[in-house]
Amino acid sequence: MKQLGKPFLQLITLISGLLVLSSFLVGIIVFILFFSFSGVQLPTLEEDAPLVSAIPETPKPTALMDPAGMWQAPDWSKVDESPDADAIKYGKELIANTAEYLGPNGKVKKISNGLNCQNCHLQAGTVPLGNNYSAVASTYPKVRGRSGKSEDVVSRINGCFERSLNGDPLPADSKEMIAMVAYMNWLGTGVPKGEKPKGAGIYEVPLLDRAADPVKGKTIYEQECVVCHMADGQGLPKPDGSGYTYPPLWGDHSYNQGAGLFRMSRFAGYVRANMPFGATYENPILSDEEAWDVAAYVNSLDRPKKDFPNDWPDISKKPMDHPFGPYADSFSEEQHKFGPFKPIQEAIAKLK
Repeated sequence: MKQLGKPFLQLITLISGLLVLSSFLVGIIVFILFFSFSGVQLPTLEEDAPLVSAIPETPKPTALMDPAGMWQAPDWSKVDESPDADAIKYGKELIANTAEYLGPNGKVKKISNGLNCQNCHLQAGTVPLGNNYSAVASTYPKVRGRSGKSEDVVSRINGCFERSLNGDPLPADSKEMIAMVAYMNWLGTGVPKGEKPKGAGIYEVPLLDRAADPVKGKTIYEQECVVCHMADGQGLPKPDGSGYTYPPLWGDHSYNQGAGLFRMSRFAGYVRANMPFGATYENPILSDEEAWDVAAYVNSLDRPKKDFPNDWPDISKKPMDHPFGPYADSFSEEQHKFGPFKPIQEAIAKLK
């Protein structure tokens, strides 16, 4: 009897389950028939309709500029066709590895802080909107408001050595200076005199309606920048002491307060189109506001100070974000450094 009892119970359980399932199916059929005859229209499944709710897609980044017609560097494989190919090649090497030749342990001279020119002029000055050299040959010599006089390419390069590289100038007739000028001129091949090609220089970030915020910028830096430039902002030095894999952004070995990137708009534009690592003008990562704020954070921190008493002989020519007075307008140094810049821009326009 015990042997027969167990299968009997299993059979009863199975029948009960089938009855419950049948009742459920009958209920569904009755439900559908009721709504069909009551005039209520049930939602239909279209052939192409998704069976589940679509997951919202992350918005794709919008290119900062249409790539059509964007400047491209000359074909490096054809450099040997140039009569001064050796100088051009050496010039590119100096731009890419400045510290190895001219840094604190430089094998030619010891005249700079350990940064490479391409830390500010990406990929040896060849990246669109990466502070490239495309317009150097076509626009120099030219009168610059900062010096108040005409400057040639040699003067401009030495300005970078004294400011961005916080160092000393190179002799105009040195092999190194001649090579860098040759390389920059070669990059400008085909650019008409007096013109700037599309993508020259640095992206111009739209102005904010508020001041750039270094507190917000610190958060962005910690989220996006520390992996390369480190939490202390001192970058990643090369093991052999010949420079940096990723450069310091503040401190004794960074650019000084006379450098172009110490201006908020320049740093923000450079970051917007090129940073953090992997960003390009076609696929930017940070927003306009984030670029301004991280620029405010980086440029609020200590860095070398160097006097340039002859800068801006005509103070009305100072740009809106030059952070040191005196000014031709009534805005404070604080506002000239962090903004908001629109009122300053409007005041400068009236002066002109």
